[in-house]
Amino acid sequence: MPRNLDLTALRSFVAVADCGGVTRAAGALNLTQSAVSMQLKRLEEGMDVKLLDRSSRQIALTAAGEQLLSYARRMLELNDEVYARLTATEYEGEIILGVPHDIVYPAIPQVLQQFHAAYPRMKVTLHSSFTRKLKEDFARGDADIILGTEDTVDAGGEVLAELALVWVGAIGGAAWRQRPLRLAFENQCLFRKSVQEALDKAGIPWEMAIESTQSRTIEASVSADLGVHAMLEGATPPLCEPIQHGGALPELPTKQITFYRSELGRTEATDHLVDLIRRAFAQGRAARLAAQ
Repeated sequence: MPRNLDLTALRSFVAVADCGGVTRAAGALNLTQSAVSMQLKRLEEGMDVKLLDRSSRQIALTAAGEQLLSYARRMLELNDEVYARLTATEYEGEIILGVPHDIVYPAIPQVLQQFHAAYPRMKVTLHSSFTRKLKEDFARGDADIILGTEDTVDAGGEVLAELALVWVGAIGGAAWRQRPLRLAFENQCLFRKSVQEALDKAGIPWEMAIESTQSRTIEASVSADLGVHAMLEGATPPLCEPIQHGGALPELPTKQITFYRSELGRTEATDHLVDLIRRAFAQGRAARLAAQ
């Protein structure tokens, strides 16, 4: 008699493979760690095969797990396609979501994935820019929901999290040792004033060595060890790393991740997106506290 695979367990299996562990997968799926672990155990027992290698700190797939992962992705994709085509069409339209580039990861991709699964006919257009520009767009009605990085929240806004600024440089780089300290920042970056004030207070000479309107340009220059930058904790891009300066550079202030939404055209779908955003940043805050 044919046996059926549990799609819920398969979804947990794929999430663990993509996230690299049960804890992150549980956050992405909005489940408890024990629930995800139980689904994985049930999947392995049902197939009578070992899918995960748990012998080291980081979970890895076995050969059977790698083979199942390919099938699982196809099965879930087909399942989601069927669901999207046959579900009701009450919620159709577009939501404009504005997010500063430095807080897009890791929360926003998970939010968009979860929202699409719940409202497959809704389109979310993601705009990434500086907080000042996003707030201007929001004031003109050109964005439905925006996030920002600010010192204080304006009326009608909400604080989702508060994160420290950290010094960022090239992996194994030495630019942070140079004096005057070579800074690399976007022209409209909110953080540059706070960084300059901290250096002035510490009596450390500096120069604005690299300026650009593009974040990618700054990232490339910093990764080449041509200067140093400051970013929110946890937002360090590839080929860069937080600088372990041992007190040679001043501590930097915290910044708030703020949130604004338009009440015009408020629907169940927009409420759900807002709830996903709040939960994503709350889970990120809990994970940081647990790691301390």
